[in-house]
Amino acid sequence: MVDDGAGERGAVGAERVLLLLRALAEHGGSVSLDELTTAVGGSKPTIHRGLTMLTRTGLARRDDRGRYCLGDDFLRLAFNYHEQHPDHMRAQPVLSQLADTFGETAHYAVLDGRHVVYRGKVDPPGGAVRLTSVIGGRNPAHATAVGKLLLAHRLKDAAAIRAWADTRTLEACTENTLTDPDLLAHELARIRVQGHASEDEENELGIACLAVPVWWGPGTEPSGAVSVSAVRYRTPLAALLERLPEILAATGSRS
Repeated sequence: MVDDGAGERGAVGAERVLLLLRALAEHGGSVSLDELTTAVGGSKPTIHRGLTMLTRTGLARRDDRGRYCLGDDFLRLAFNYHEQHPDHMRAQPVLSQLADTFGETAHYAVLDGRHVVYRGKVDPPGGAVRLTSVIGGRNPAHATAVGKLLLAHRLKDAAAIRAWADTRTLEACTENTLTDPDLLAHELARIRVQGHASEDEENELGIACLAVPVWWGPGTEPSGAVSVSAVRYRTPLAALLERLPEILAATGSRS
């Protein structure tokens, strides 16, 4: 595809097609050509050509109103990829048990660079308040209980933590987020000793979380982390910590 908007937002050719695909996925519903042009950048003809390519390959489709959304082929590929992860198969019954037991949301997440990626999520049954997290969604590792737990196993000492932190400013998701490398190093050292991690409104206001590691794959590091993320007014962090043995028992983890 020839890009007549080269230089706009730094995305050209095939890269812009991938950005279009991501924009469709992040939007969640149908979206107009004008909205996608604004979101991705570039000229409208360029964006239209990219959408034509995606619809021709089945990765996107156009509805009766002329708006665009993800295509069935994309969804099939995404779900096939997700279902083929052995850790997903292991996580799902554990998350369901925790969500039912605590009446809160349970997650399974893995570390991906400076972020955690959620590979599993089960909301509580009934009409309880639910979190906005999604499978495949990402959050800064230093701001989440699952992320801090996995970083504690990956970064073994203060020097490694500072080297990791110095590559980019640590984002403050809330006023409680640890953005000082020295404070983060102290927190990760404490997590390594106690074997679990928590966060209280560090990633999102009103949410507390308790995470434990799981070894569901080869290697000496945890394959990921399982957490219970709770609405604080309903289940404060202290209540989660009191029930840590239940989470450890459900996941088969050791603390």
